[in-house]
Amino acid sequence: MLPRSRTLPSRIHHGAVEERHDIRHYLQVEVQPKVTESEAINPQSNYSKCFDDDGRLKRTGTFWTATSHIITAVIGSGVLSLAWAIAQLGWVAGPIVLALFAIVNLYTSNLLSMCYRAGDPVTGQRNYTYMDAVKANLGGRKVMLCGLVQYLNLFGVAIGYTIASSVSMMAIKRSNCYHKSGGKDPCHMSSNGYMITFGIIEVIFSQIKDFNEVWWLSIVAAIMSFTYSTVGLGLGIGKVAGNGDFKGSLLGISIGTVTHSGAVVTSTEKMWRTMQALGAIAFAYSYSLVLIEIQDTIRSPPAEHKTMKKATIFSITVTTVFYMLCGCFGYAAFGDLAPGNLLTGFGFYNPYWLLDIANVAIVVHLVGAFQVFCQPLFAFVEKWSAQKWPKSDFVTAEYDIPIPFYGVYQLNLFRLVWRTMFVILTTLISLLLPFFNDIVGILGAFGFWPLTVYFPVEMYIAQQKIERWSSRWLGLQILSVSCLLVSIVAAVGSVAGVVLDLKTYKPFKTTY
Repeated sequence: MLPRSRTLPSRIHHGAVEERHDIRHYLQVEVQPKVTESEAINPQSNYSKCFDDDGRLKRTGTFWTATSHIITAVIGSGVLSLAWAIAQLGWVAGPIVLALFAIVNLYTSNLLSMCYRAGDPVTGQRNYTYMDAVKANLGGRKVMLCGLVQYLNLFGVAIGYTIASSVSMMAIKRSNCYHKSGGKDPCHMSSNGYMITFGIIEVIFSQIKDFNEVWWLSIVAAIMSFTYSTVGLGLGIGKVAGNGDFKGSLLGISIGTVTHSGAVVTSTEKMWRTMQALGAIAFAYSYSLVLIEIQDTIRSPPAEHKTMKKATIFSITVTTVFYMLCGCFGYAAFGDLAPGNLLTGFGFYNPYWLLDIANVAIVVHLVGAFQVFCQPLFAFVEKWSAQKWPKSDFVTAEYDIPIPFYGVYQLNLFRLVWRTMFVILTTLISLLLPFFNDIVGILGAFGFWPLTVYFPVEMYIAQQKIERWSSRWLGLQILSVSCLLVSIVAAVGSVAGVVLDLKTYKPFKTTY
C-alpha cells in the first residue's frame, strides 16, 4: 500500500477517522517540538527512524533529487526563447543580463533556503511551504499577498507549459510533413489538438498524490531537458559552422528589420521587444516559487539549507552554462531573425529526425515540469478543503484501488475532480491565448520580483534581525528596488506584445 499523502489532515479511511498528527490549521505555522542543535543533527537519539523531528514521515530527498527538481523547474520552456531574447538585446547586453539574472537568483535562493526553518536554520521550526515561511518571518497581509502571487504564477506556468508542449508536438508533425513533401507543402496546422493531448496526459499524471512521489518524474524530466538543450546547442554550432560566421549585432535587432511575419521593426517595437526580452530571461530562471517545497523533501543531517545551497549552486551554474551556449549560438546562427522557440525555428532543416528527438524530449520534460510546479498548488487547495470540510467523505475519504503491475492506488474523489478541472481550465486558457513569447514574458515579470527577490530579502532581514539603514540593509533594499524596476519594465513590454498579437488573433483558430 502506498504511503498516505502528507498534505491532508485527519480523514475517513474504511469508515474510521484517521488521526493525522502532522497537519495543523490552514495558513498556520505548525507547532513542532523544540530541539537543540545536537538533536537536530542526530535525530535518531530522540526520534524513530521512521519520523523526522516534526513528527512527519522521514524525508528521503538528497542533493541529487533536489538538483533534479531544480533543473526540471529551471530548464523549462524558457530556454527555447533565450536566442530570441538575446537577439533583442544584442551581443553586449544579452550575455550580461543573462549572467546578472543568474547571480541574483543564486543569491536570493540561498537567502530563501535559510528561511526553511523559522529562527535558527538548523534547529528552528520547519516551514513546509513558501507561504508558511512568509507567515513565520513576516506575517500579516504579506502572507495572503505571497499566496496570491505564488499560486497565480503557478497557474500561469501551467498555461505556459501547455502552449510550449503543443508547439513542440506541432514541430514534429510539420518537420515530417515538410520532409515528405520535399519542401512543397507549407504544412500549416492548428495547435488545438496538441494542447488537448497534453491536457489529457496531465490529467493522468496529476493524480500523483504529492511532491515526494514525483521525484522519479523529475529525474526523467531533467535528463530530457539536457537532451533537447544539447541538441539545440549542437544545431546552433552546426549552423554557425555552415554559415562560416557569427550573425547578430552588438546592440540587437536593428530598426527596419523585416520579421518572419512580414512586419517591419519600428523604434517603438524595438523598445517593446527589449523590455519583453527581460521578462523572457526572468522566466527562464523562475523556480523560487517552489524552492521551499523542494527543500521540504530533503533529509537531514546535514542541515537542509546546506544541502539546498549546494544543489542550488550546482543547478544554477549548470543551467547558466547551457543558457549562455544555447542563447548565444542560437543568436549567432539566426541573427536578428532568431525564432521565439529555438527548436521549432530549426524545424524544416536536416537532420529532421534529430529535431524530432529533441522535441519529444521537450514534451516529456514539460510533462514533468508541469507536475513540479503544480503539486504545491494542488496541495494548498486540498489542505484548505480538508480543513473546511473535515467530515466530508468526498473531500477526505480514500479508497483502495488495485492496479495490475502497480499495486494499490488510494483514490480520493476530491483530488480526482479538482485536479482534472484544473487541467481542463489551463488547457482552455492555453487554447484562447497561444502566444508563447508574450506569455513567457508576462510570467517572468509577474513572478520575478515578489517571489525571487522581495520576499526572500524581507524574510532574511527579519530572520537575521538586520538593522534598518545599516550598510547590509541598504544593499539588500537597493537589490530589491532594482529588480522591481526590471519587473515593471518587462511587464510593460510583454503586455504590449500581447496587445499587438490580439490585433490579428482569432479564438481557437491559431495556426502555425
